[in-house]
Amino acid sequence: MFDGVAKRYDLTNTVLSFGQDRGWRRATRAALGLRPGERVLDVGAGTGVSTEELGRSGAFAVGADLSVGMLRVGRQARPVVPLVAGDALKLPFPDGTFDAVTISFALRNVVDTGAALRELGRVTRPGGRLVVCEFSHPTNGPFRTVYLQYLMRSLPAVARTVSSNPDAYVYLAESIRAWPDQEALAGRIAASGSWGRVGWRNLTGGVVALHRATRL
Repeated sequence: MFDGVAKRYDLTNTVLSFGQDRGWRRATRAALGLRPGERVLDVGAGTGVSTEELGRSGAFAVGADLSVGMLRVGRQARPVVPLVAGDALKLPFPDGTFDAVTISFALRNVVDTGAALRELGRVTRPGGRLVVCEFSHPTNGPFRTVYLQYLMRSLPAVARTVSSNPDAYVYLAESIRAWPDQEALAGRIAASGSWGRVGWRNLTGGVVALHRATRL
C-alpha cells in the first residue's frame, strides 16, 4: 500500500494537513532535544522528509522504513539522507546504538504496538529519548466532531485529486479513528516495559500528539 502512494506521498500529506505537517516535524525535532554529534533513528521514515528535518539539529539522523517504494522515492529526492530498509519489529541495528529514536505517523501501522515499542527501546541507549508523533483525539468536543467529519468524508475525496493511490487514504482515515487517545497511548508506552517518564502534549488541538519517554 505504501509503495503505491510513495510517488506523491509528501505532497498529499501537506495538502491533507493544510500544511500543518511541516510544523509537526519541527515540533518532533524540538521534543527530542537533539544535540550535535548524537545519533537518532527515525522509524517509519517513508521518503525521509522527517529524517531530513531531524538532521537540521546537527545530530546524525538515520531513517528506516519497511516500504522499499517509499525509500526509493526518498533516495531520489534526498540523496544525502541515510535511509535503510527495516522492519519496526526487527530493526537492523545493535542494542543501544542510538541516543534517541522517533516514529511519526507509523506506530498505528505496526501489527504489534508493544513489540515495536520494545524494539525501539532495544536500539536506544539507557537514558535515551523516545518521541512518538501520531494522530490522536482532539480535546474540544465540537472541533472533534468537525474533524471526524473531515476525516471520514472529505479526506478520501481530497486524496482522490492528489494521491497516486486514493484508496490507501480510506485506510488512513479508519486507522486514525480507531487509534487510542493520548492517555491510552501513554499507558501502552509505559506498559511496554522499556520506557519511563512518559508524557505528552497536543498539537493542533489534539489532532496530533507528541508522546515523549525516557529509556529505562
